[in-house]
This record gives sequence, structure tokens and C-alpha cells, in this order.
Amino acid sequence: MFFLFRSLLHILKNQHRMNLVQEEGSYFIMKSCEKLIAPESDYFIYVPSLTARETFFYPLYTGHFFYEKGYSLHRDSYDSFLVLYIQKGQMSVTLSSETFSADAGTFLLLDCYNPHSYSALTDCEVYWCHFDGPLATKWFQLITSQSGNVITLTDIQPAFSRLLALYRCFAENMPPKEPLFSKYLTDILSSFLLYAPSAVRTPESGSSMEETIAYINEHFSEKLSVETLSGRAALSPYHFIRTFQKETGFTPHEYLLNIRINTAKYLLKNSSASVKYICFHTGFASESVFCSAFKKRTGMTPSEYRLS
Repeated sequence: MFFLFRSLLHILKNQHRMNLVQEEGSYFIMKSCEKLIAPESDYFIYVPSLTARETFFYPLYTGHFFYEKGYSLHRDSYDSFLVLYIQKGQMSVTLSSETFSADAGTFLLLDCYNPHSYSALTDCEVYWCHFDGPLATKWFQLITSQSGNVITLTDIQPAFSRLLALYRCFAENMPPKEPLFSKYLTDILSSFLLYAPSAVRTPESGSSMEETIAYINEHFSEKLSVETLSGRAALSPYHFIRTFQKETGFTPHEYLLNIRINTAKYLLKNSSASVKYICFHTGFASESVFCSAFKKRTGMTPSEYRLS
């Protein structure tokens, strides 16, 4: 966003040579030195772990800025995607020689790998996050093909609350939790699809299914049966399985197992918890069931995966 910011990015990208950043999963609070950014603005630089870079959506920078009228920025490339929410004011965005205006209450979603510019037409207050992930490009293409880069939602709260929660994780000095960061970013991007004015909802793709998926994401460590989940969605078990697979591409069992295995993989690589603890913490009924399912998905036992 400015010379110091770009220099820090260069430092972070070359940490293995310069030995300035010693630990993945660490973050730093920064103050902007740019003109026309008010001094009460702040942002955080985050260094994601290798597991996060290979598996999750992950934040790289997140901040709360107060732009003064006349602020502008142009980049030819900045290796990340940007989601920005305009709390107050009006901004202008230029992409591929096209210029768009964006008012308070709207989001910007930019592919910063390509040339982009934005400026403050009035005094502005914004929350923002540069992020990336293995599937970030596909999500970006899907969302912008439907809503463009300036996104107006019928309900801003689901997306904004997650963006604010992500910023507060750093602002309030909470311990980094990369699966949680990924969930927040996924929720934001999902909201861009679910709450766009053009989104058409049918009984099969309505809020009951969305809420059930969110419920699974939050309660995957508990015992979850098809009967319980179909009851929450107000559908018969047969109809629920068909609808769920249509919405996600997985059966409920496959979806739940994927969450449990991916969480177990993260814990094996990033904690000293025992295999037994991880087994029950991720919702498996026994160590034998856990080890069998894990080896079937990864080709390794949990212990072998931890040492790999």
C-alpha cells in the first residue's frame, strides 16, 4: 500500500534468506506512513504456516483505515486478493481501464495479481484484508462473474461481521487460529454469493441448507447423524442427502469426514497433542476408526503423517 508496506512484503517473501521473520503463524502490528491516511489507522501483517498456505484461505494483511479525501493508490501487481468494506464515504476503483464508484455499505473484491487502482472520493473509513489460498482464484472468478468487483448485498451483516471478527483477532491480540481465519474468509466469500441481489433461492438451496452446513462446520467434533441434520433442515433424510450433495458436491458423511480429517491434519502438524486426543477432539468414535479413515484418505497413519 506504500513503500514501507511493499518493502515489508519483500522482507517477508525473503525471510528464508534474510532470517528476519523467524516463526510462521506470527503477526505484527503496523502504522501507515502514507499521506492522506489518518494516524489512527492500523494494520497487521501475518505470516501463515505452510499447512495454511497449502490447505486454507489465509490472511496476509488486515487493517482498519481512515482515508482522507484525495487518497489514491495504484499497483501493477501485489500477490494477493483484497476484500474491502466501505464503512463510510465513497471510493473509486479502476480495473483494466474501467472505473467504478463504490459507496458506503459496499464491498470491493480485487485480484491484486493484476493492475488495479483505487482512490477516496470523500473521507472514508474502511476495513480490509489481503488474503490468498489454493482456491482463491476460482472463488474470485465465480463471485465476480455474478456480481463484479463492487459488491452490493441484500444483507451486509454476515460478510461484514466476519471481516470485523478477523481484524479483531489481531487487534485484540488473540492467539492465531488458522482454521478459524479460513472459516471467516470462506464465510465472507460465501456471503457474496448468497446475499447478492441476483442470487435466486429455491427451497432446495435456501437458508435452511446454508444453516445446516454452517452447523456442521461448527459442531463437526460432535456426534452428528443424518436424522439430526435432516431434522434441522426440515427435510426427510432421503431428500436431505440429495439436496446436500447437490449444494456441496459431497454426501453429508463425506463432507463431515473431510472436515474432521483436515482438522486432524492441521493438529498433527501444528500441535503436540496426542493421536488419541486428536481422534476424539475431531469427532471420531475410536482410535481405530480414526486411523483407518486417516490412512484411507492420506495413505499414511496419523503418526506417519506427523513425521512426514
